[in-house]
Amino acid sequence: MRRDVFQAIADPTRRSILGLLAMQALTLNAVAENYNISRPAISKHIKILNECGLITITDQGRERYCVAKLDKLQEVNEWVAQYKQFWETKLDALEMYLDKIQKDRSNDKSTK
Repeated sequence: MRRDVFQAIADPTRRSILGLLAMQALTLNAVAENYNISRPAISKHIKILNECGLITITDQGRERYCVAKLDKLQEVNEWVAQYKQFWETKLDALEMYLDKIQKDRSNDKSTK
């Protein structure tokens, strides 16, 4: 199954795991210790994050370390940016409209 970054960050547990790994590389067991869910469930989340390219898993001796690769989040940033511009334009128009209404009310009060 092909997975993308958006699918990976859609789940709050995966976002949380990514946040942990952004601070430091952790073993699979160390990641699992932070959650009150089964180790197989954590492994499934780790697998999805790995398939999406948001983490890599490296073997060091008998341990497997998960390392965040946050550069893949640039795709999400670019997607969000287009909607940010849309909402900024709408909110700027609303601000101008509200300023006009307030000015009109002030002018009405001063002419009475």
